[in-house]
Amino acid sequence: MWGIVPAAGSGTRIQPLAFSKELLPVGSRQDGDTERPRAVSEYLLERMVLGGADKVCFVIGPGKSDILEYYAGGYGTAAIAYVVQPRPGGLCDAIFRACPLIPKDEPVIVGLPDTVWFPEDALRHLPDDRLGFLLFPVDRPALFDAVVTAPDGTVEEIQVKRADAATDWIWGAFKMPGHVLHELHDLWRERDRRDEYMGTLVNAWIARGGKAVGVKAGESYVDVGTIHGYRSAMTLLSGQDPVGLSGAASALRAIDRDGGGPWLATPPTIPGGR
Repeated sequence: MWGIVPAAGSGTRIQPLAFSKELLPVGSRQDGDTERPRAVSEYLLERMVLGGADKVCFVIGPGKSDILEYYAGGYGTAAIAYVVQPRPGGLCDAIFRACPLIPKDEPVIVGLPDTVWFPEDALRHLPDDRLGFLLFPVDRPALFDAVVTAPDGTVEEIQVKRADAATDWIWGAFKMPGHVLHELHDLWRERDRRDEYMGTLVNAWIARGGKAVGVKAGESYVDVGTIHGYRSAMTLLSGQDPVGLSGAASALRAIDRDGGGPWLATPPTIPGGR
């Protein structure tokens, strides 16, 4: 199973930084007997591995070689490949840069590397044979992509950053068979690549007869790509035991879902001690 990590963005909401936003230190991890800072994107990679991914493709910009230097060729049990998005072109453009690597008969997970969500194994609830969105409840859905579902979970519409969002459930990651990724890519090109967000493209795909499901298996979701989210993360982490997960989990669920920060967990071992 593949994972796609779109990491080509400049991170303007939290700049200036001296490194890629995906390497922003958030929390810590244990490297043997040593406690080390943890890059925010490690949370997503950990969850992809728990969800079954054994290969991950990072989509990076030309100036983001520090991500390659940090992760090198693998994370835990997953091998890592890299493709380049030559210039900013939106989320759809970034995701589809990975298409040449993804077989049509292999599932693929897509997640955002500047977010932290729980439970860690939630991706296991998504089906392998159709497009499935992992949904999380948030307090301010207008800031995200809200997913309207029927009682049976069928996705009816994705409302992209709409002030009048009809639901407080948003997608935080999604999974699909490789052939669905390629169908979406073909449709995106047919639509002259004008879709910046996956939500508008998936709406068009559904209108043509595509089927997607929303799975409400998420509990907590935070965006660490803003200074507010980062401050909340530091507040959360300041009084927590670096390896004490239960207290951190309680703290996470007590803070504002939109502005809150991530908690600590111990990731799979990274080759090279990173």
